Amino acid sequence: MSLILGWIGWHGEHVEILCRLSAALAAGAVIGFERSYHGRPAGLRTHSLVCLASAMLMLVTVYQAQWFPYGTETVRVDPTRMAQGVMTGIGFLGAGVIIKEGVAVRGLTTAASIWITSAIGILAGVGFWFPLVAVTLATVCALSLFRRLEGVLPSFSYAAHSVVVPVDSAIDEPALKTFLRSLSFEVHQVSCLRDLVARTVKYEMTIRTRTRGGLTQLSSAWAARHDIVSYSITPL
Repeated sequence: MSLILGWIGWHGEHVEILCRLSAALAAGAVIGFERSYHGRPAGLRTHSLVCLASAMLMLVTVYQAQWFPYGTETVRVDPTRMAQGVMTGIGFLGAGVIIKEGVAVRGLTTAASIWITSAIGILAGVGFWFPLVAVTLATVCALSLFRRLEGVLPSFSYAAHSVVVPVDSAIDEPALKTFLRSLSFEVHQVSCLRDLVARTVKYEMTIRTRTRGGLTQLSSAWAARHDIVSYSITPL
C-alpha cells in the first residue's frame, strides 16, 4: 500500500510540474503572439522561452527538498533570491531589443513585455494560478487595447527637425519659427550651423505639436517650397 501511495505521490508531483511549465509556456506564447503580430523582433518564441525559463528556475526553489533534502534542518534557504536573480538577469535580454536610431529610441515596450513575461513565469513556477491568469490578461490588454487608447487620447508629437537653406535665403531663425508656429508647432533648442564652403545654413531643433498628422503636414509644406535646400523630420 505504501508503495502505491508513493507512486501516486510521485506521479501527481510530476503532473503538477508539467501543469506549471505548460501554463508558463502558454502565457508567454499569448504575449509573444501579440508582439509577433505587430512585427516586433522579440515575438512568440522569445516570450515563450523567457516565461518557461523563469518558471523552470522557480521550480528549483519550490521543489528544493529533492536536491537539498536536509536544507530545512541545517540551512535556511530563501526561495525569493532565485526570483530576484531571474528578474535582474532578464534585464540583459530586455536591453538587447532596445534600438537607438539617431535620436529615436525603439523597443522599450518590447523590453517591458519581456520583463513582465519573466515575472509571469515566476508566478507559474510557484503555482500562483489566479495572479498568473490575471496578469497575463492585463498584459495583453495593455499591449493591444492601450495601443488604440493612445491613438484616441490627446498627446504631443515630438520630432527632431532640421532645415538647410542657402546663405542668402530670406529664411532666418525668426522666419523659421514663424513658419513652424503657423502650422501649430512649438519650437525648442534651435541650433545653427553655417557651411562657408557649401554656402548653406543648417537649423536643427526639437519641435512638437498636438495636431494629428502634423508631421505629415509639415513635410508637405516644406516640399511645396523651393527656397530651401533640404529638410529632415525624425519622430521621437
